[in-house]
Amino acid sequence: MTKTFHVTTFGCQMNEHDSERMKGMLVALGYAETEEQRDAELILFNTCSIREKADSRFISYLQLAASYKRRNPEIVIGVGGCWAQSVKDDVFRQFPYVDVAFGPGQVHKLAEFLTSDSLTAQGFFEFEGFTGHLPSARERDVQGWVQISAGCNMKCSYCIVPSTRGRQVDRPLDELVAEVREMVDGGVIEVTLLGQNVNAYGRAVRDGERTSFAALLHALDEIDGLRRVRYTSPHPQDMTEDVVLAHATLDSVCPHMHLPLQSGSSRILKAMRRTYDRGRFLDRVGLIRGHNPDIALTTDIIVGFPGETEADFAQTLEVCEEVGFDGAFTFIYSPRRDTEAAAFTDDFVPHEVAVERMERLVETVQRRAAERAQRFVGRTLDVLVEGPSRTDPSRLRGRSGHGKTVNFSGLAQAGEIVPVQITGSTSQTLSGEMSLLARALVS
Repeated sequence: MTKTFHVTTFGCQMNEHDSERMKGMLVALGYAETEEQRDAELILFNTCSIREKADSRFISYLQLAASYKRRNPEIVIGVGGCWAQSVKDDVFRQFPYVDVAFGPGQVHKLAEFLTSDSLTAQGFFEFEGFTGHLPSARERDVQGWVQISAGCNMKCSYCIVPSTRGRQVDRPLDELVAEVREMVDGGVIEVTLLGQNVNAYGRAVRDGERTSFAALLHALDEIDGLRRVRYTSPHPQDMTEDVVLAHATLDSVCPHMHLPLQSGSSRILKAMRRTYDRGRFLDRVGLIRGHNPDIALTTDIIVGFPGETEADFAQTLEVCEEVGFDGAFTFIYSPRRDTEAAAFTDDFVPHEVAVERMERLVETVQRRAAERAQRFVGRTLDVLVEGPSRTDPSRLRGRSGHGKTVNFSGLAQAGEIVPVQITGSTSQTLSGEMSLLARALVS
């Protein structure tokens, strides 16, 4: 009988990409995916260690899997990803019911383990390569992830990525172009390029020539049938003018950029080891909008970093007011093991203070995002249809090139790009009606 598997994914887009590769690999081995963990003979977790909340959620899921295994000892439990890498020396001691553990650079070892003669507990933690050559089971047929690099050479004091994913390693440009071309031949029209510091791509290519992120964008833009290119996450230090110009000149590169701020205070940015200050960040914003006035800018912001004063936080609010981000992922700082900032114990910001600051930050971000979203009302935007609206099944949901969720009325299939006349906006979403006239003209 066909064996069944279930994968639970925590964390970032990189983990989502790796999980799709795990699923594709398992299907190729003859496994079938099941929707419920309790029905699986192989229970897998792809883990994250960036935030404490992800760790806590994962442990509760793992304990539930252990209860299933106590009832059926034949169940195999596997743990992959950053958390597994970060506790590689203790994973089997702390969780003896885990059968296999592997880091982000050893996804392919899962197949080796499952096809071996003896399923004794094993761990694989030395980086051996990327997963681009593995089969993929994509969540959406027309959208795909592409990992262009692994690891990071930055030393942000709050970040655990360098210790879990290592120093940056880039894939050769021709290999990436070939992978994307194959994806397009299979029906993909939108790709998202992934890297811990995605726009630093090109400096650490193994078995290939040094290149640049802008060169990669130009090469992908030449692929017939590729309609949209997105990427995440870039670093302000490496946001060079050639990348900014790619947004202005290349049809496939989406008018959306996610540029992490983290803090508007130069003093806090220095403590974070972010390699830029407030002035440099605003300079990059000016460069980006100078070439791309309509571009959507989103960001990441951490509240309550050790030592953050009310004056520091006020500077963050000032930057948010001045830039007017189209959206932001906001986080209350939590210490992570094996990071420099975890030792800043004398400067912790009280939790209630951080929560109150977060409330003010969210209000500012959402108010400015709502104001920015007004520029779309009355315009017709191309929207990639993703399926029914989550709030009204009689309407459709999709995403514009600017990265905005659009709920609209019309007749279209998931995977189509259709023109939608925007009639309303909020800080997070747009609403509208599919333009039949515009679609007829395109057809």
